[in-house]
Amino acid sequence: MVKIMTNYALPELANNVHWVGVKDWNRRLFDALIPLPKGTSYNAYLVQGTKKVALIDSVNPGFEKELESKIKELTDIGDIHYIIMNHAEPDHAASIKHFMELAPDSILVTSEKGAKMADIYFDVPADRVQVVEEGDTLDLGGKTLRFIKAPWLHWPETMFTFLEEDRILFSCDFFGAHTAFGFYDDDDNVGELLYLAKSYFGEIMMPFRKMGQKGLEKAKELDPLLIAPSHGPMYRNPGKIFDVYEKWTAGETKEKVIVLYVTMWNSTEVMVKTIVETLLSENIEVCMYDLTTADLGDIARDLVDSRGIVVGTPTVLNGMHPLAIYAANLFKALRPPTKYAVALSSYGWGGGALKQLQETLEPTKIEIVGALAVNGPSQENDLNTVKELGRDLAAKIKSDK
Repeated sequence: MVKIMTNYALPELANNVHWVGVKDWNRRLFDALIPLPKGTSYNAYLVQGTKKVALIDSVNPGFEKELESKIKELTDIGDIHYIIMNHAEPDHAASIKHFMELAPDSILVTSEKGAKMADIYFDVPADRVQVVEEGDTLDLGGKTLRFIKAPWLHWPETMFTFLEEDRILFSCDFFGAHTAFGFYDDDDNVGELLYLAKSYFGEIMMPFRKMGQKGLEKAKELDPLLIAPSHGPMYRNPGKIFDVYEKWTAGETKEKVIVLYVTMWNSTEVMVKTIVETLLSENIEVCMYDLTTADLGDIARDLVDSRGIVVGTPTVLNGMHPLAIYAANLFKALRPPTKYAVALSSYGWGGGALKQLQETLEPTKIEIVGALAVNGPSQENDLNTVKELGRDLAAKIKSDK
């Protein structure tokens, strides 16, 4: 149910448990890196027990007053006894100091590493911090908060908060999605939520898949009725997000290849299109991105379950095109489960792009099935070699189950 208060719509997750976050409809870039085509939300939650009140997480800088106004619809700010910091990143925690000043008797509740970050980033004094360990609880009066360590999802201090009586899991960034649309996963205006969640996973959680598996198991053991993340809609159907996270954190891949390329005088593009047609003829799913126009979110999403990658780049001053350098380093940083690669390049007066690409990808341990650099426009024999590389890549992908 969404309660229409004096000025705001404040979803009531359970009796005396409300979403009090904000929707940032117009934001289009996160961390100066991640595209936000549908904006995002900064989810904060107010839990009112019969004895005490807790605010779980806060909002991005610049939205403090809106959060303040929403809380005032439900209680006096000074009534807040605890502020729960599941994660110290500023979009969730930068407002904490503001609210601790408005509620001078409030205590910040966080993990041990979170306490150190609260001191460094937000000047929260040690005497106003309560450090919690795995399984510790807070009794608010008919509302019991239990704390669960969830390190590296996606910072080292991260934890989950579980409301035992109502079985609500406040999972912070885990299970999130960047969108300002909808409050719940089954709202009509949410759209393809799992599509957005997959991009979010690729951008944020994919480098931490092993810790993600541990976090997922902890979340499933709690058997929540509702999952309340820090970005995007809440899940009234936890199984929906559990099922896909099971695959994504395990690194399950499909018979699928992502193709990332940039071309200057179309020579590289001709090679790329040739290998794409070859892969398609082998019944391999292909996602093709021209790096001059590609969206990082789309690339991250398709890296989540691509078993192969093709990188195409012209040579620029004895090395890769700058956009190809960016893509290769992004691949290395996101650490997708992709297993096989083909590298294609063209050059005019001097090569070097393939060498740089192979050196960049070496730490990822990906198997480079083949590589080809062509001087000038591709000739028939060059394209025949490209086709053979495509068939070799397809065979690798099909043999790996």
